[in-house]
Amino acid sequence: MKTFATALALTLALAAPRLAEARQITLTTTLKRFGGYSAYVALYLTDPHGHYVRTLWMAGGRPWFYRHMEGWMRASHGDMNGLDGITGASVGEGRTLTVHADIADALINAGYSIHVDAVSEGMMDSPAEVHMPLTTADSGKTVRGRAYVASFDFKL
Repeated sequence: MKTFATALALTLALAAPRLAEARQITLTTTLKRFGGYSAYVALYLTDPHGHYVRTLWMAGGRPWFYRHMEGWMRASHGDMNGLDGITGASVGEGRTLTVHADIADALINAGYSIHVDAVSEGMMDSPAEVHMPLTTADSGKTVRGRAYVASFDFKL
């Protein structure tokens, strides 16, 4: 029994780093020219059941405005814990936001999705601006958003 336990512990010790491996993903969001103030943009991840996993990036410095990103608010229940270090300035019309995030390898090709919500002060909200599966097949593909996003892609 002692030999089995030792072998099991050694196997787990060698396998654990592989399970925890992550890779850096580059997310690129280019906004349309929409004639308004700079946009707040939320990039977040959901699991195969559509449940919120985490925020990848939040562009826009005034947290009171996050409530207008309805998709992100609904998914995250407005939980602003963990946003420190993953927030930046809002994004001007026609500008490109490029951010990097670490994604566990186990989430890729496993039914997870990347979502983009956007809103500009004094203009309409655009929840579910972009919804894209987190797959190797979709890496590098460009999609259009509904209102503010001219193009979005991610690269693994």
